[in-house]
Amino acid sequence: QVQLVESGGGSVHAGGSLRLSCAGSGYTYSTYCMGWFRQAPGKEREAVATINSGETTRYADSAKGRFTISKDNAKNTLYLQMNSLKPEDTAMYYCAADRGVFGMCPPSWPYSYWGQGTQVTVSS
Repeated sequence: QVQLVESGGGSVHAGGSLRLSCAGSGYTYSTYCMGWFRQAPGKEREAVATINSGETTRYADSAKGRFTISKDNAKNTLYLQMNSLKPEDTAMYYCAADRGVFGMCPPSWPYSYWGQGTQVTVSS
């Protein structure tokens, strides 16, 4: 059974940093594509950053230059380093995983597995 557990959210002031973690279990971590998504109140969920099994990354325009997605296959853990946080980054952040196609998930891919989310709040 695939399980994803996020941690690392919190409240910070604008300009601050947070590192989110997502611990995975129940699957061959290195062969899956994974991603970070977020949903703010009243808004649709959006992809923030994704990484495929070959560690090719993709970022939303809003995240480029500020956020870095990475994973440690030995620890079965996905990370999202968020720097220069802005109030508009406030949202619930979710990690997701999927087999994809040979570990690659194109944009808008319907990820199968989701964590419970971790809240990020950025105050001005």
